[in-house]
Amino acid sequence: MLMPEAESTLHQDALRRVLAVARLLGATDDLHEVLSVIIDAMRDVLDAERATVFEHDAPKSQLFSSVAHGVASGPGVPEEIRVDVGQGLAGECARARAVINVPDAYADPRFNPAVDKATGFRTRSILAIPLESVGGELVGVAQVLNKRGGRFGPEDEEIACALAAQAAVAIKRARLLEDRLMREKLEREIEVARHVQQQSFPSSLPRMKGYDLAAFSEPAEQTGGDAYDAVGLAHDGSSRRVMPNGDEADGAFFFMADATGHGVGPALSVTQVRSMLRMGARIGAGVLETMSQINRQLCEDLPPGLFVTAWMGELDALAHTLDVFSAGQAPLLLHRYATNEVIVSDADTMPLGILPDLDAERSTRIRLEPGDVYAVISDGIIEAMRDDNEQFGLERLIDIFTGMRGSAASEISDRIRSTVDAFTGGAPAADDQTVVLIRRES
Repeated sequence: MLMPEAESTLHQDALRRVLAVARLLGATDDLHEVLSVIIDAMRDVLDAERATVFEHDAPKSQLFSSVAHGVASGPGVPEEIRVDVGQGLAGECARARAVINVPDAYADPRFNPAVDKATGFRTRSILAIPLESVGGELVGVAQVLNKRGGRFGPEDEEIACALAAQAAVAIKRARLLEDRLMREKLEREIEVARHVQQQSFPSSLPRMKGYDLAAFSEPAEQTGGDAYDAVGLAHDGSSRRVMPNGDEADGAFFFMADATGHGVGPALSVTQVRSMLRMGARIGAGVLETMSQINRQLCEDLPPGLFVTAWMGELDALAHTLDVFSAGQAPLLLHRYATNEVIVSDADTMPLGILPDLDAERSTRIRLEPGDVYAVISDGIIEAMRDDNEQFGLERLIDIFTGMRGSAASEISDRIRSTVDAFTGGAPAADDQTVVLIRRES
C-alpha cells in the first residue's frame, strides 16, 4: 500500500502527464508523436514495464502494433505485431469493447504467449483498454504489461482509460485528416465552433466600485474551445442575486475554460460549462460546490477523449476577497502592487470530466490589496511560438505585469495581446489565447 506522500506524488504525476497529452493534442497532428507521449505516460504513471498501442485494421479485422515502448528488437522479433480481433487478450479486448485486467497472464486461457516466446520476455500482468472514437468506432487497443510490485488496480484503470481516450481521439483525427473531404468537413465544423464560442462570451463585464476588469479571447485558426464569463452579483445579508448586465454589482462570479480537441464538440462543451456556472451563481452555490457539480455532469455528458480545464473565482468586492479554484487551468498569476511581485500558482486538481470526484476539499481565498491584479492566462499565450520555435513563456508575461505596475486592466490586457503578436511576428496562433484580469483599484 502506498504511503499518503507517495499517493500524492502519483496523483500529481498523473495530472501533469494527462495535461501534457491534452496540450499536445491541441498542438500537433503527428499521430506517432502523440501516441508515443501517451504510451510513455501510461508506462511511467502506472509503473509498468511495457506499453503498446494497437490500431484497428477494420477491413482485415485485425489489430496491428502502432507504437510500442519497452519492447525489445532484434532477430526473430517481428517489427509489427498483428493479431486477429478475438485472438489473445488484446484481440478479446477489441472484440468485447471492454477493459481487461489480468493479474496472471499465463493463468488465463485467452493469453497468447507467441510474442513472449519470440522475444524471451515474460508477461505477468496485463491491462488492456479498448480505444473507441466519439462515434463509438473501434480504432484500437492500448495494452500495458507487468506492473511493478503487484497487479493493476482500479485507479490504474481510471488513469489508463483517460489516456487511452486521448489515444482514440488522436487516431481517429489522424484518419480523418488523411481524407481531403473529411478535412473540408472539419473546416466547416470549426466555423460553427467559432460562432458558438463567440456566443458564449459576455457582452459586457460587471461594474463594481473599486474594481477594474478586462478580458479577451482570440480564437486560433483551429479553435480549441476556450471560453470565459463574468456574472455580476449583489449580496443581501447571507443571500445573493445575479445582476443584469450594466447594473452596478458588489461581487462577481468568473470562469475560464478550455475544452480539449477541435471543432463543434469542444465549443459546445465550454458553452455547457458556462450555462452550469450561471446556474450555480443564481442558486447561491460556492466556487468548489459549483465546480464539483459541473465536473459530475461533464463526466456523464462528455464523450470519451474530451475533458475541460477550468478555473472559477468568486469576488466579494466589499470584503476584497477572491475565492478561486482551478481544475487543470494554469498558470494563475497574482501581481502584488505593494512589492511588484508576481506569484504564480498551478492548478488545484485534474481537469473536469475525467473522474467524478474532484480531489479537493476547499477553494483558495485571496485578499486583494489596492493595486493588486489577479490574472488567468490560457496556455495559448504562454505557448505562443515564433519562427525559431521559442515560446513566449511565463517570464515575458511576468515582465509585462511588473513593468505596468499601477496600470488599468484594459491597458495590461492590450499590452499582453500586442506583445504576444509582436513576438510571433503576427503569425496565426496555434491555440486559442484567452486572458481574464481582475484588478483592485489603488
